[in-house]
Amino acid sequence: MRVLVVEDQKTLANRIAEGLRDQGMAVDVAYDGAAAVEVTAVNRYDVVVLDRDLPRVHGDAVCASLVAGPSPARILMLTAAAAVEDRVDGLNLGADDYLPKPFAFTELVARVRALSRRAPSTPPVITRGDLTMDRARRRVSRDGRPVPLTRKEFGVLEAVLGADGAVVSAEELLENVWDEHADPFTNTVSVTMTRLRRKLGDPPLIETVIGSGYRLRVR
Repeated sequence: MRVLVVEDQKTLANRIAEGLRDQGMAVDVAYDGAAAVEVTAVNRYDVVVLDRDLPRVHGDAVCASLVAGPSPARILMLTAAAAVEDRVDGLNLGADDYLPKPFAFTELVARVRALSRRAPSTPPVITRGDLTMDRARRRVSRDGRPVPLTRKEFGVLEAVLGADGAVVSAEELLENVWDEHADPFTNTVSVTMTRLRRKLGDPPLIETVIGSGYRLRVR
């Protein structure tokens, strides 16, 4: 899952980003509305955590831009305003959810995960053959046997399963499982894939398509 955090209070923005990364998400950060508009035009996000009171371009305008454009991102709007009218205004703009400040980080994580599961292409539980992934509980099992995975291994498997047999390139995995700071020339994807295959066991579930990427083996 890839998330964009848009928050002009840099300390808060960085804390949110680090906390979400600890939960296994790929996270980018924008510190004002103009930067958010720019980055969402070139990157695909599953969820945007959007502060409403932003400099340069107001959060309302960012929200309206996302809703009107091709972005599939779900929007979780944050604000220090606690009045019901403010929450209603945010939802009327097209935000999918609303969280007033201050908030408990565990609630933020739960809401981000809930929003990411709303997309019809990414159900909470994915089953392919004898492999089952529970996205909500972050659990994977094969033939009933638990498969403990690191955050990145889980993210790579989630991306490949979600593609449902289509090829997923190393570049796509870097973009969706890591973040915008990932080195495009690194071998981290192949290393992570090797460890993931080893943990999943035989017969192999993921095959390499030379020159293209990886895909779920159709059986």
